[in-house]
Amino acid sequence: MDLMRVFTCGSVDDGKSTLIGRLLYDAKSIFQEHLDHIEAKDRVGDGELNLALLTDGLKAEREQGITIDVAYKYFSTPKRKFIIADTPGHVQYTRNMVTGASLADTAIILIDARQGILEQTRRHSFISHLLRVPHLIVCVNKMDLVGFSEARFREIEADFRAMAAELNFKQTTLIPISALKGDNIVNSSAAMPWYTGTPLLQTLEESDVHRKGAAGTRFTVQYVLRPQSTELHDFRGFAGVLRSGEFKTGQKIRVEPSGEEATITALHFSGQPVSEIYADDSAVIELDRDIDISRGDIFVPVGETVRKSALFSARLTHLDTAALKLNYAYYLMCGTRKVKAMVKSINSKLDIHSLKFNAGGEANAVALNEIAEVTIKTAQPIVFDSYRDNWTTGAAVLVDAQTNMTSAALMHNEAID
Repeated sequence: MDLMRVFTCGSVDDGKSTLIGRLLYDAKSIFQEHLDHIEAKDRVGDGELNLALLTDGLKAEREQGITIDVAYKYFSTPKRKFIIADTPGHVQYTRNMVTGASLADTAIILIDARQGILEQTRRHSFISHLLRVPHLIVCVNKMDLVGFSEARFREIEADFRAMAAELNFKQTTLIPISALKGDNIVNSSAAMPWYTGTPLLQTLEESDVHRKGAAGTRFTVQYVLRPQSTELHDFRGFAGVLRSGEFKTGQKIRVEPSGEEATITALHFSGQPVSEIYADDSAVIELDRDIDISRGDIFVPVGETVRKSALFSARLTHLDTAALKLNYAYYLMCGTRKVKAMVKSINSKLDIHSLKFNAGGEANAVALNEIAEVTIKTAQPIVFDSYRDNWTTGAAVLVDAQTNMTSAALMHNEAID
């Protein structure tokens, strides 16, 4: 079975946690002790189980009735395995939503049928687009509170498709649901016979798993292994993650940024020798010669061209309460590489209502939750991949060098030099 990584997003109180709870409950993927726990709690609505308690585990979340941190749930059906992330809807926790979205290949955006499209709906839709999440499922929730009205669903459907017309999702599906009642979650709703599509779980099971682009082969070095054992006193292995592509024993590689070349003599995965490693594998690589290699270096195949740059444009989502500032000391952390960096210019900011970048003006700061296009200058050239070509090495974070707070999630755009 293949694996689908899913996350939920949307505005506050759209029912994201309840949706995941209902999905797990109706799919019979809840441990009995968890079920006993929520059955002992106060009911909601017309005596319905408070299924949001399955993901909202923090005391503050339960007291306030909101999601704060990202909660991950794992479940499977006979057709597919899932990792599903419940992300916060509150604007204050947009940074948590970005975290949940960063590895997903499917987004479920919830819209309250009474409220329609709100600012957070637009923001989360654009962030999903920015992170190049391929598949978008829009669940129009709380249909029971609008009398299961087809007219209301069609109105929201038209509004959303108009808003998202220029966002590059490979697949977009809209489903009318009631997470609290279970309509169109696992089983088709008798209250909405006018909806002829598939319920949410069937949609998740039958949809193609679109993967983000990851061109080229990139192995990021995390650690140099030099065991102290007398039996292994000559061993030198380079531990890291193969972000994309594949490597085989006997293959020639080049170390970036130094440009030194070597041949792979052995590969180790999960403590065992192997002849080949694949994307996402955490592995150890042995080489035929001693080279000065350290954390942050990247292995690429000999013959594969890479771009190196110290000046490039990028799109970012600002995550810190302290504004992002020009010519201020940051660290750029890309893969396992950490270099000093600064924002040289703020080229444009996103208008959340039109979903367009407005160029012009002399912006000198980016505030919390704003999305902007900027130019970044690094102290040393880095191996540069654009996010659209390789999302695994074309993504980075900016860290405030003074406070060590994560300032922004960064998607590389174009190299300038």
